[in-house]
Formats: sequence, C-alpha cells, structure tokens
Amino acid sequence: MKKLLSIVALVVLGTIAVHAQGTTGPVMTFPNTTIDYGKIEKGSDKVRKFAFTNTGNEPLIIKTAKGSCGCTVPTYPQEPIMPGETKTIDVSYDTNRPGAFTKTVTLTTNEATDTHTLTIKGEVLVPPAQESVPASDGGIKN
Repeated sequence: MKKLLSIVALVVLGTIAVHAQGTTGPVMTFPNTTIDYGKIEKGSDKVRKFAFTNTGNEPLIIKTAKGSCGCTVPTYPQEPIMPGETKTIDVSYDTNRPGAFTKTVTLTTNEATDTHTLTIKGEVLVPPAQESVPASDGGIKN
C-alpha cells in the first residue's frame, strides 16, 4: 500500500512540474490588439498607442516591429520589459492619405509563441472642395 501511495504521489508531482514548466518565460498580454481611428480628418493626429504588460516571469524582448506598408510606422521599447511591467507600442499612420484603411503591425518577441499582430483601421475623410469665389475688382471704377 505504501508503494502504491508513493507511486501516485510521484505521478502527481511529475504532472504538476510539467504544467509549471509550461508557464515560464515572458508573456506579452494586450488589453486589445485592434484600434479603430474612426472617421478622422486628413492630416489629423496619426499616433495610437497599444498598451501591453509582460505577464510572464522572465524579461520580454521585442526583436522587431514591422508595419504592413510604409504608411504604418511602429515604435517599440528597445530595452527588456521586466515581468509585471507595462509599456506601449506606438503606431503612426500617414493621415494625409484619404480613404478607408486597415493596416497591421507584426511584432516578433522572445516568447514561446513569438509573434503578435496589431491592427489599426479607420477612414481619413476627404476635405470638402472649396468653392471658387470671383475675384473682386478692388473697387476700381472706370
């Protein structure tokens, strides 16, 4: 009976150890991975911030951050993010391009699942056309 209890205890401890090992390392956790600019005017504020926290137990390193095109430029922390620390990825979109847009930023990190995709979307409105006003004659009479 003692041998049986010892074997069961070893199996339970081994299972716990295997599960505990699966949760080590850095973990990048985002409250949201999509930001909607909504309808914005041409040339308006172009930067949006994606907050994230390292919810793991080792330092998180962002290796790269790449926009899906040249109009989407990410800025990210270059230093390791310690466990429990919160930082932001700033994404700048060229708001001088009228029309609807959906763009992505792909992050590569030192996590076990090493990529994340962030999405920005919205619509840059075309300014209304200016009516042409006839030039005045400057008040000169013939």
